[in-house]
Amino acid sequence: MAKKKAAEGELFFLPLGGAGEIGMNMNLYGYGGKWLMVDLGVTFGDDSMPMIDVVMPDPTWIAERAEDLVGIVLTHAHEDHLGAVHYLWPRLRCPVYASPFAAALLKGKLHEVGLQNTVPVHVVELGSRFDVGPFNIEMVSMTHSIPEPNTLAIRTPAGTVVHTGDWKLDPDPLISPPADTEALRRIGNEGVLALVGDSTNVFSRGHSGSEAEVRANLIELLGRYDGRIAVGCFATNVARVESIALAAEANGRSVSLVGRSLWRIEKAARELGYLKDIAPFLTDHDAAHVPASQIVYICTGSQGEPRAALSRIASNDHPNVKLGKRDTVLFSSRIIPGNEKSIYKLQNDLVRLGCQVVTDRDEFIHVSGHPGREELETMIQLVRPQIVVPVHGEARHVREHCDFAKSLGVPHTIAIDDGAMVRLSPNGPEVVDHVQIGRLAQDGPRLIRLDSEILRDRRRMVFNGSAVCTVVVDKKGRLLTDPQITALGLLDEDHYVEEHDAVVDMARDAFEELPLSARLDDGVAQEAVRRAVRRTLKEMLGHKPITTVHLVRI
Repeated sequence: MAKKKAAEGELFFLPLGGAGEIGMNMNLYGYGGKWLMVDLGVTFGDDSMPMIDVVMPDPTWIAERAEDLVGIVLTHAHEDHLGAVHYLWPRLRCPVYASPFAAALLKGKLHEVGLQNTVPVHVVELGSRFDVGPFNIEMVSMTHSIPEPNTLAIRTPAGTVVHTGDWKLDPDPLISPPADTEALRRIGNEGVLALVGDSTNVFSRGHSGSEAEVRANLIELLGRYDGRIAVGCFATNVARVESIALAAEANGRSVSLVGRSLWRIEKAARELGYLKDIAPFLTDHDAAHVPASQIVYICTGSQGEPRAALSRIASNDHPNVKLGKRDTVLFSSRIIPGNEKSIYKLQNDLVRLGCQVVTDRDEFIHVSGHPGREELETMIQLVRPQIVVPVHGEARHVREHCDFAKSLGVPHTIAIDDGAMVRLSPNGPEVVDHVQIGRLAQDGPRLIRLDSEILRDRRRMVFNGSAVCTVVVDKKGRLLTDPQITALGLLDEDHYVEEHDAVVDMARDAFEELPLSARLDDGVAQEAVRRAVRRTLKEMLGHKPITTVHLVRI
């Protein structure tokens, strides 16, 4: 199947990212020899990826079939669903369909890379229905922690798939209408073959909570503090930004946005009619002149990102925002798994400045944008699918989602990881193939595979250092001077003289002990010296550095 087109009359689901993991979503649906992509997102680098900020699925499998890719439909504007489009579209070259808010943010990204006049972005109105190749798609408005999230009803002659995207059932979402449960019920009455759905909060009992409750608590909470208040939240959570602004106004405070992504989101939101009752925000430069008791800063960096506003403030490196004693920092966000270390470091740095740190463990200042078990049950009851395919969750989330769906009477479930091609049929789902997958990392202006030799070497250098040895010899194979050693991350020539000299001695001995024929062979001589230097450093320091030898023959 990996070499073939999707068979006629059969419907396939193939995740290249976002299955068995949270983030980096790239989903494919195949019917009639054509493929539809749903979402194209990124995830973010961690400590195991030196100098890498952004990671995305490798699109090679579908890029090789780009002539059969009829379009990309984006469920919403979060980075893990939209953030790879401007990186990967040149390999795919197909139309993109998005809601007005998602399209506005996408166009900004395309402008940054010069693709604003190249990528065909079709703005799809909320609740509309349209065709993309053999797929008929209906966008069903949902609620989430960003404006205009959509569940997709993907209709084909082989059956209808409901692809939830990220969602919740917020009865009072503040900046948009509640989820269109009547549309879901109608689609369920028509008959749904499969529900491909969010598993993030499958272990959370009850309901995810409402933004309206957070707003009410923020209004009361901001009245408790006398000094400056900084609030860290996700820039895309426009309802939360609005709530903070209204809570500040209720307590006689002005609001400043600190961080480029917040200003970018604010611009798109106002252009589309959101935040219309909110006064213009102050720049951080202007806010520096406002008395401490009259200012609230909304900051990027709630996940501890090193270059974001909160981290710069915590390290006392921000040009305009300074926090200290009597000031308070609220983390109106959740901890994304994997970010614990960076977030706790950030919070500790703020405490060292004298700030009071308040999180959602201390006060009710955050609700999740993903459905709890009560909402998952409601979705299944509305849609009544024959198959549930859990995605957007790690292995334990996916397995629990399968078990939960079965307990609610769903006939078939299947737990899969990226690369599993699933045939969706009334008789049940079946994995019919596994295709090659991978991850690409943004490394400066280029994209490279995460398992490339470049990044393997970079990781080794981070943990084991690097050593460079320069050997200068004449054409007769005689050393003209002692080898020169630079061992970055391992030896400081000024402070570890004996160790440095010992490595020099071993390099010299390794070369001089070679027979003449080997000393005249550059490749053989370089390898002998390289082995000697690396072995000596391993015995001396316990590390195996990347070791390079430059042999200069005069």
